[in-house]
Amino acid sequence: MFLGTYTPKLDDKGRLTLPAKFRDDLRGGLMITKGQDHCLYVFTREAFGEMAAKIASAPLTNEAARAFQRNLFAGTDEQNPDAQGRIAITPELRRYAGLTKDCVVIGAFTRAEIWDAQAWADYQQRHEDDYAKAQEEVLPGLI
Repeated sequence: MFLGTYTPKLDDKGRLTLPAKFRDDLRGGLMITKGQDHCLYVFTREAFGEMAAKIASAPLTNEAARAFQRNLFAGTDEQNPDAQGRIAITPELRRYAGLTKDCVVIGAFTRAEIWDAQAWADYQQRHEDDYAKAQEEVLPGLI
């Protein structure tokens, strides 16, 4: 389970130190892929495999499914954190997410997300008022 917000720096070699709280879950390896809203998703290998099996079961005759599969799988990188908990983010994934030195890693329960710090701040600003409305739509009567 991934929770919380952390602010690691991207080093000159494109490496990012994962939050200490996430390292045990990701010790066996992880998958980094393009996420929505120009962030990166980080999944455990197991979680990515389960998701990938569902996505791969979409019919090849569906053009949107083929396009999604191509983008997802071609843009995915498998990583093993080093002894310091660092992962190397490929230039293509850094470009996609617009990553600069200042990054934010958030826990999104089933995955972690890596954001450029300014992009995360902008996203939060744009969606701050949507939070209460989304809560009513996603969790009606539960909270």
